Amino acid sequence: MVIPERLLFLTVFLSLCIALVVSDDEKLNLNAVTFDGRSIMVNGRRELFFSGSIHYPRSPPEEWPEILNKAKHGGLNVIQTYVFWNIHEPVQGQFNFEGKYDIVKFIKLIQKTGMYVVLRIGPFIEAEWNFGGFPYWLKEIPGITFRADEDNFKFHMKQFTEMIIKKMKDEKLFASQGGPIILAQIENEYNNVQLAYKSLGTRYVEWAGNMAVGMKTGVPWVMCKQKDAPDPVINTCNGRNCGDTFTGPNRPNKPSLWTENWTAQYRVFGDPPSARSAEDLAFSVARFFSKNGTLANYYMYYGGTNFGRTASSFVTTRYYDEAPIDSFGLQKEPKWGHLRDLHTALRLSKKALLFGDKISVEILGDQLEARIYEKPGGECAAFLYNNRTREPATATFRGNQYYLPAHSISILPDCKTVVYNTQTVVAQHNARTFQKSERANRDVKWEMTREIIPTVDDAKIKYIEPLELLAQTKDTTDYLWYTTRFEVKSEDLEGSHPVIQVANLGHAMGAFVNGEYIGNGHGNNIDKSFSFKAPVNLKVGTNDISLLGMTVGLPDSGAYLEHRMAGVHAVAIEGLKSGRRDLSFNGWNHKVGMEGEKIKLFTQGGSHRATWSSAKGKGKPLTWYKRYFDTPEGDSPPAIDMSTMGKGMVWVNGQSIGRYWVSYLSPIGKPSQVEYHIPRSFLKPSDNLLVIFEEEGGDIDGVQIVLAKRDTICSFVSEYHPPTVKSWARQDAKITALKDDMKPKAHLKCPNYKVMASIDFASFGNPTGVCGIISAGNCTSASSQKVVEQYCLGKTECSIPIDRKIFDKDQGPCPEIQKMLAIQATCVEGSHKREQ
Repeated sequence: MVIPERLLFLTVFLSLCIALVVSDDEKLNLNAVTFDGRSIMVNGRRELFFSGSIHYPRSPPEEWPEILNKAKHGGLNVIQTYVFWNIHEPVQGQFNFEGKYDIVKFIKLIQKTGMYVVLRIGPFIEAEWNFGGFPYWLKEIPGITFRADEDNFKFHMKQFTEMIIKKMKDEKLFASQGGPIILAQIENEYNNVQLAYKSLGTRYVEWAGNMAVGMKTGVPWVMCKQKDAPDPVINTCNGRNCGDTFTGPNRPNKPSLWTENWTAQYRVFGDPPSARSAEDLAFSVARFFSKNGTLANYYMYYGGTNFGRTASSFVTTRYYDEAPIDSFGLQKEPKWGHLRDLHTALRLSKKALLFGDKISVEILGDQLEARIYEKPGGECAAFLYNNRTREPATATFRGNQYYLPAHSISILPDCKTVVYNTQTVVAQHNARTFQKSERANRDVKWEMTREIIPTVDDAKIKYIEPLELLAQTKDTTDYLWYTTRFEVKSEDLEGSHPVIQVANLGHAMGAFVNGEYIGNGHGNNIDKSFSFKAPVNLKVGTNDISLLGMTVGLPDSGAYLEHRMAGVHAVAIEGLKSGRRDLSFNGWNHKVGMEGEKIKLFTQGGSHRATWSSAKGKGKPLTWYKRYFDTPEGDSPPAIDMSTMGKGMVWVNGQSIGRYWVSYLSPIGKPSQVEYHIPRSFLKPSDNLLVIFEEEGGDIDGVQIVLAKRDTICSFVSEYHPPTVKSWARQDAKITALKDDMKPKAHLKCPNYKVMASIDFASFGNPTGVCGIISAGNCTSASSQKVVEQYCLGKTECSIPIDRKIFDKDQGPCPEIQKMLAIQATCVEGSHKREQ
């Protein structure tokens, strides 16, 4: 058949138009990431996903490669991050994706490292991040209601989400384009606030899900803690024990995903130390995967630092310091190593978990059970549970006996061989220390300059009563001055003891009367508001009150964020002869921020705009300090020890390393944070400018630069421990031993190619304690120290068999007990330092 020339031309033209349309949509492979009730599938392949939260703005780009490399070696194959709206669009219509805000660079680096990405766009993220990630300008849109079926909010939320999606598509970062992003998240834990919005909340959830799906990313969308997530959005779990608390997907065709397994508890100022053991974390993850889970994410795997003013209300500057990688970027053992071994054990069980079509539970005894995944004629994996919290047990499973420590799960990738137990830590331990830097603390010369305490003459924003703080500062500073002036007659002061009383909506305040500092007050993370009372020295005639209202981050959670308030609310003088004098409507003048902030006193150029004098010892409130220092020796992460100061902020070479608040003591009488990380990328070889703004006063002589180290390493391995999971491999549906000798061993490895310079403790017997504080029991073998030194001294790593023949050539002490080998060693730089 001959096609007419005009028809041929039309056919070619239409084909070109279709091709252009497809290219505009990036030729998405909409089948790249799919899912069913069993798992997520990438390019048709099922996989177990071990994910960790690492947030790009909480560390400088120079540190990203090492952090991601440690995550990869910890057994992760997914990195999860939020998208932080307020850093990307700090001013409406003005965008920033540079430096540590370069999300594209971060995602590409994850891909280069060989891992996938879960992108949590939100754009409400909470995350203990200032204003939950919302930019402040959003609050000032007339009539806006955050996170509700309200046109203003939906317009701006959709606009930002579309911008981020387009940026990802333009860079071909979705898995449907060959990129690493396999899941995206819209909204965040909305069920927590949904009831407050009634029908506006129900409609908003539906709208948000449909809006996201309509963007055609080619990857599934999730909503965490959202039981009614609209199809096809997947509802996911957040919490500590989602293997027990998750009610499951809201449709049978959706997989079980865990977007936040909290590795500790984030800390606020005033909190005591938080901890979650490696054993408890491992138990929770093993339980989730034994109950059809296929993706679990550690929140956080590495927390990093809340630089500048990015932390939300009262949250400490270091974030999730108890994560597998601590806030200085150092591996926290045994958490990092024990979870790495768990991931290996679960991967040995992968085929049965993902393809086993016979899933069963067997009761093995009182609070003992087995969960089994089998594929007829092939794979089989079992999880043996001891749910007793205190008592170990012995259970019989398929003709074999197994010792099960209390509150533990044993993983049998072939339904026969125990390769891992959640309670039995084979990985090494370590302890963190801070050592004074010799180089950075040479020739210390502090200088100081003070802020002027403003009066009504210096403050130009006038109103009859104290103004709400946030509306004035607009999140550009923590500080707002409230000033007023009043007259006192001589008869009012005769024999009186005046007291000022201030009602404050939060978060903190310093008070000055006639230029004299009379004290400070603050709320807490639960109740931001507080009442301040202090005696005052008044004079006959004119008296000036200057109150410094302060925020410590903006709120990040709860309903109606746009209506939160802070600052001075009411003021009165009590104890005058004429009675109580209410100054709340006395006429108030306000001033935003510190003069030092405005002239950028913390920068090299700005520091020359002030007059400095020598500083020593205890200082006065509202004092700026500066000194210069050389970059600390070695490659350990530097920090600044602020233990002798009060409250304020620190800058190094013009970059803020965050708020400090060591005067706010926890219930155990200690600050929540003393050491503050200084990334090495912030530093020059010499003449680094360090600037401190101290709000309360403090002893500047006690401030010093220190180095964070985890060079104290330990091992605690007993005779009943299984060999390391790395001793096993899967071959043709069978688990085989890689070594002839499968006895338990103690493994030690120094970080960064260092060597063990000393064995500080060794005991084969019944030792007790934790790394850094170990005590020998009454059954220690006399040869313990000598044997360990022979195996380990001067080496980067070593393995010591747990064998009585080595330690007790004769019978040895206490032959009737099961023995443990405990070792503590100190690592130092060896002759072969790590390549830079």
